Amino acid sequence: MDWIKKETESTRRAVAYYRHSAQDRQENSVEIQQDQVRQFALEHDIEIIHEFADKGKSGLSTEGRDGFNVMINDYVQGGKELFDFVLVLDVSRWGRYQDTDLSAYFTGLCAKHGKEVVFTTIGFGEKNDLLHGLHLSIERYRAASYSRELSTKVFKGCAKVASQGFRAGGTPPYGFHRILLDEQRNPVQILEKGQRKSIQNQRVTLAPGDPEEVAVVCLIFKEFVQAERTSGQIASHLNGQKIPSPGGKRWSASAIRAILENELYVGTMIYNKTSQRLKSASHKNPEDEWIRVEKAFPAIVDRELFDKARSRMADAEEARKIKYSAEDMLLRLGAQFEQYGTIRPSLVVADPEMVSPTTYAHRFNTFSGAYQRLFDEVITTRRAEVAESIRQLIDDTEECGDFLVLRNYVSISIQPVVSHTNGYEEVWTFMPDVRPEVDITIGVPLSTCGEYSVLGYLFFPRIMLGGRRVSIAAATADKLDLHAYTLSQALDNLIGLEGQK
Repeated sequence: MDWIKKETESTRRAVAYYRHSAQDRQENSVEIQQDQVRQFALEHDIEIIHEFADKGKSGLSTEGRDGFNVMINDYVQGGKELFDFVLVLDVSRWGRYQDTDLSAYFTGLCAKHGKEVVFTTIGFGEKNDLLHGLHLSIERYRAASYSRELSTKVFKGCAKVASQGFRAGGTPPYGFHRILLDEQRNPVQILEKGQRKSIQNQRVTLAPGDPEEVAVVCLIFKEFVQAERTSGQIASHLNGQKIPSPGGKRWSASAIRAILENELYVGTMIYNKTSQRLKSASHKNPEDEWIRVEKAFPAIVDRELFDKARSRMADAEEARKIKYSAEDMLLRLGAQFEQYGTIRPSLVVADPEMVSPTTYAHRFNTFSGAYQRLFDEVITTRRAEVAESIRQLIDDTEECGDFLVLRNYVSISIQPVVSHTNGYEEVWTFMPDVRPEVDITIGVPLSTCGEYSVLGYLFFPRIMLGGRRVSIAAATADKLDLHAYTLSQALDNLIGLEGQK
């Protein structure tokens, strides 16, 4: 039987990768890539043991490219099978990364694990072949440039379509249908979800859609303008009527505001309000960059009603900004203090005109911090007085911003605090300084009853407290004994006062 010619088994093995995005031309389809890569493997006596493909996936990143990620993670790095090469038609199929170093990174990652990436349109490169490396760098740049140029062309095309009053893309807003227009701009059909135009010269516009949804849109504007209901109240009303939201879920105040703000409901087409190109983060564009076409399609809401809604929303937003401003929050907190002689979270919650205690705590670090801001003038005066006393005791005192440095040895921050009522006792709450530049916080409890005199000095070393809040009640003698000193005693123990004038 030795006259039978035995086939020589290939000693070189490879995996192949194919990618085709939605914007690519037909000649870049996975099937065409597959034919060319397989032919290359056959000509070079390489066995393809596995093929990976990402259809309709952008090459700007590896996000969503399951085939690529499985190949890299499981086969290249994970060693799932033994092979020598990764075969790819060309550099653009590998990816159109805007940072060309990323393209080189994944090639290098394969090389690190003993796998050579071979672009079949370029072929094998000799070891240390500088020209081959230069060729790859140029191809990576070309691949990235193609995406940038395509993005610019697509944007200009969409901008032109939008400037003519047609829909440049995207799902229709609640209450609208997308209408396909032929080359003479005559209606052809309603486009369902996922349907697109099939001819380049066709256009898409909007028209009032489901009558029930149109009625809901009109109701939202009338309730907001004429009945003066809030967006939250309107959402609750619609949910009570079991009317599904645009997403098929429950209505929210933000969903109501999105409809009230949308000029599409008065027939105005707006494009380029936001930008997100080449996988970059989305950002809002200035209004002078928007493309706006009025009366581009039939309106659902009357312009006068829409403008009244916009005006009311602007007034509400201005009122909200004022209500949540630090100045107004402190003004209303001060009014409560004048009325009750004390400040408590429960009193804040009970007043519908106040923001929540949590909001106070978020804005002023703690709720107690908001209370202390009511005494800014007193606290500033007492801090200055204590600082002057320290200068009288220690001649080598340097002021560094809002803290002092004594003899170039220790830094201190002075924190006067007015007590607040907790039940039937007075409490002083201190927030020791956590900055690494400050070694010790001197807590200065102040009396109440309008005098705000200094009651003593409490020393809080940063390294011991680690930013923990310290609350000391008037009846808590053990805490006072642990921390309290006279100013001269504390400074003498801390730095020594011998030899001072």
